[in-house]
Amino acid sequence: MSKRNTGSNVIDKVADDVAQKTMPDKQNRLLNDPNPGHFSLVRAYHLADLITLMNGFCGVMSVMSSMRYCLTPSHTGNLWAALAFMPFGLFFDFFDGMVARMRKKSSLMGAELDSLADLISFGVAPAACAFSLGIRTGLDQLLLTCFVLSGLARLARFNVTTGNVPKDASGKAKYFEGLPIPTSLSICGLMAYWVSKGWVQEAIPLGTIATGTIFEFHPVVGLFGIHACCMLSKTLHIPKI
Repeated sequence: MSKRNTGSNVIDKVADDVAQKTMPDKQNRLLNDPNPGHFSLVRAYHLADLITLMNGFCGVMSVMSSMRYCLTPSHTGNLWAALAFMPFGLFFDFFDGMVARMRKKSSLMGAELDSLADLISFGVAPAACAFSLGIRTGLDQLLLTCFVLSGLARLARFNVTTGNVPKDASGKAKYFEGLPIPTSLSICGLMAYWVSKGWVQEAIPLGTIATGTIFEFHPVVGLFGIHACCMLSKTLHIPKI
């Protein structure tokens, strides 16, 4: 009798496992349903997706704070706010992955949200902050734009090739190909130091080259150019911690 019960329990457990695997995920069901009802996108979010949106929130707030500083350059409070929002974005960027792994809730939508939020917080926001700081000649704008586009290309490559990167015993990728875009916060840390010293606008370190010509630019914008090249590099391998 006990053997029959044990066998029946095993069969029931296997059947439950199969049913769970074949049952469509709530997010996929809502996104693919032609008539999902009101607020279906909001109802489809996983907890990790909502945290990722907070990363994007910090990035947008940073950009707007930089814009406010351009309107009132005599008040550096907005500039400090622009710089402060970016590290908070990094916190949410780490936290959403942790929550997704703990809850075992990962999705294609979550990966796309993560990339888009990272582009805003660690690509557009640092470039906007540099512009508001005074790095805004024609060539400066061109290099800052190339920096943002390099981050965009790097994130797209990551989404496409992440499955091809060698994995360790736990199944985690061994390294990043090229600098991850959040490392742009190192440049933001340098800009924060300049702000603390009052080295903004006309007092930006190293001044300008070819002043008064169409080729005028700030040498410090080269930091964004170097970082852009490192993000695009495929041979530069950054070990995952």
